[in-house]
Amino acid sequence: MCAYDYDVYHDCCPTRLVLERLADKWALLILDRLKHGPQRFNSLKRDIKRVTQKVLTQTLRKLERDGLVSRTVHATAPVTVEYALTPLGQTLTDTVSALTHWAELNMDAVLAAQTAYDSAAQQAAVQAASVHRMGTRALSPTSPA
Repeated sequence: MCAYDYDVYHDCCPTRLVLERLADKWALLILDRLKHGPQRFNSLKRDIKRVTQKVLTQTLRKLERDGLVSRTVHATAPVTVEYALTPLGQTLTDTVSALTHWAELNMDAVLAAQTAYDSAAQQAAVQAASVHRMGTRALSPTSPA
């Protein structure tokens, strides 16, 4: 089925592999950095804080394999390598930018929601423990009837 009709909800559909790649934080950050033009490897590494050389290399290779990024080697001393978005990769710039910058714009709301959720979960756990202790005391053979 997936060979002809792509259906992202079908387990064998190759679109899931593309979504998996695009859902990677490093891939999103690289794609967003490349939207303004070609970048050298060290420039990307410097701009994307905490990405390791290994992860950056692996992610760039995967994006290149998917046809989203091109790699150009310039015969200079030392050799210069630049990465750029391909025409296919450029079709993602608005989407990637919207997603990455959505996180920046809405982080306070996300943090507030996380705090509220964690607080409610903690209160529920305390109540459940209290009920459990009360039930244990009521069933204890040494408790007064």
